[in-house]
Amino acid sequence: MDASDVDTIAVLGAGNMGHGIAEVAALAGYDVALRDIDEELVQEGYDSIEWSLQKLAEKDRIGDDEAEAALDRVEAVVPVEDAVGDADLVIEAVPEKMEIKADVWGEVEEHAPEHTLFASNTSSISITDLSEQTARPEQFCGMHFFNPPVRMDLVEVISGGHTSEETTDVVAAVAEEMGKTPVHVRKDSPGFVVNRVLVPLMNEAAWLVHEGEATIAEVDATTKFDLGLPMGSFELADQVGIDVGYHVLEYIHAELGDAYEPCPLLAEKVEAEELGKKTGSGFYDYEDGEGAEIPADAGREDVRDRLLALMANEVAGLIGNDVADAADVDRAVKLGAGFPDGPAKLADDHGIAALVETLDEAHEATDAPRYEAVSYLRELGEAGGIFHDTADDGEETAAGYEFDTLDVTVDGRVGHVELDRPHRMNTISAELLDDLADAVDELEADDDVRAILLTGAGDRAFSAGADVQSMAAGGGDPLEGTELSKTGQETFGKLEAADLPVLAAIDGYCLGGGMELATCADMRIASDRSELGQPEHNLGLLPGWGGTQRLKHVVGEGRAKEIIFTAERYDAETMADYGFLNEVHAPDELHDRAWELARDLAAGPPVAQRYTKRAMLAGRDDTDAGLAVESQAFGQLMNTEDLMEGVMAFMGDDDPEFEGK
Repeated sequence: MDASDVDTIAVLGAGNMGHGIAEVAALAGYDVALRDIDEELVQEGYDSIEWSLQKLAEKDRIGDDEAEAALDRVEAVVPVEDAVGDADLVIEAVPEKMEIKADVWGEVEEHAPEHTLFASNTSSISITDLSEQTARPEQFCGMHFFNPPVRMDLVEVISGGHTSEETTDVVAAVAEEMGKTPVHVRKDSPGFVVNRVLVPLMNEAAWLVHEGEATIAEVDATTKFDLGLPMGSFELADQVGIDVGYHVLEYIHAELGDAYEPCPLLAEKVEAEELGKKTGSGFYDYEDGEGAEIPADAGREDVRDRLLALMANEVAGLIGNDVADAADVDRAVKLGAGFPDGPAKLADDHGIAALVETLDEAHEATDAPRYEAVSYLRELGEAGGIFHDTADDGEETAAGYEFDTLDVTVDGRVGHVELDRPHRMNTISAELLDDLADAVDELEADDDVRAILLTGAGDRAFSAGADVQSMAAGGGDPLEGTELSKTGQETFGKLEAADLPVLAAIDGYCLGGGMELATCADMRIASDRSELGQPEHNLGLLPGWGGTQRLKHVVGEGRAKEIIFTAERYDAETMADYGFLNEVHAPDELHDRAWELARDLAAGPPVAQRYTKRAMLAGRDDTDAGLAVESQAFGQLMNTEDLMEGVMAFMGDDDPEFEGK
């Protein structure tokens, strides 16, 4: 069986996760049977799918016809035999209790065809144990979606002790068909990957406060602003639900021992039913208070080191036990938890030996088992090693380019630069600016590259703008802000002035710094679902990476002021009317058109293209200077082999093959 054999999917459980998974499957073109234990529950799930599809259509993320077709592919049923009788894949998303799941799988086993693959959406329960509730454990794996499934890109595909390679391959391929990024968890391990990193981090944050070593404000300021994570540890616990993390921690503790003993502070919150946002209060007050107000300047270096050391220890445990490699751990945590950098990379950047020392000092002071460094981490520290080894990670592209925030490849004569932070909607960080500057230099130096195609990873955003969170970590220092602006101006200026023609293909959000980046391209095309704008005035800022200067040359000063002053979002058709976009296409046509146009640009005369760009830039504010460059370039081009090639091809009614000579 392979992925092409999967046509019908049964989703068991119509709650938040179940109906979300069913919606994703239907949008991907699968026929879906959504099942729950009574008519009311399954109808609520179906209604939720209908509401969500309508919202996606209203926001132009999908068309009205696509929404209607997806809903038509969903059937709400109650009898198990009706749900699974024709299913090629069954995905179980019922409550996280072993006895409930065991009963469900017993019923499924009785009615599902022999070829059907089984998958559980559990976030913590052993896949091996669940698979043994059936007579076909080799056809059983974990398929852990993240909430909400419609928006979150990650799916952990977990191998149980009996799971066949064919099963995980098919399920991973189905996840990709759903538009998700599957990460293979190679061994059934408590917490899998993302929760195995996040939950102990939450627990350690609680222990630091419980034992009087730090305050909630200090821990969250450190997590959010010093480590640069999307939320403070306590803020995240409140967002997810303190009880959710606590119950996962209880399971890991029962399986792996005292190193995962839950902090009493977490137990107190669960017992008091102060579970976070969903109950109105948790570590922060969301009813009578202001919620999570975290001071940017309250972080502490010792707290940072402690939290980072605990995360590194979990990463080492996963890698050392062959649950996942460093690249997959980082990919999973970035996609599933929104980390700007993965925990393995954060540890590598800090230094493994220093983190082992931090653990040893904490263990000596407290004798707490959670500070015992796992053997793999200690070995790395003693050897001066790091988690990431490019030979193992496979991060280096075939063309030899390697960046943390970009995926840079060469296909034919086109250098493809993809902003690779889909977990952060491809927002632009200081690190990305540095990577982009280096990528432009390397592509310009590559004689095989004749054009640059610029895109964003995923289908949600070309780039949603500057990484405001990482900017906020600077504490609002004007000098740091000025330097960040200059860095962005220089990097974007380098792209704009590149001798190669640059094409930006925009799909999804293109806002703020992302739109400033697109403005530097020579041509821009977009999908008709894209939204563009310069919202900086809504933040009390202005476009700081050249937007106040470049945009007016593309759309005129009046339109540029309109776009910046109103801070509104504009649809693609409007921006085409304004002259910002050269073409607008349906989302499913954009990729092919972008590559077609990029290859056309790459087939053009390199010398003439280079001089054309230089003349236009020189004449932007000084027509006479531009005319001077133009005349000089014209004279030089008269003596090139490319000119003769163009003339001969024209006379022979052939396509020219320019060599840049």
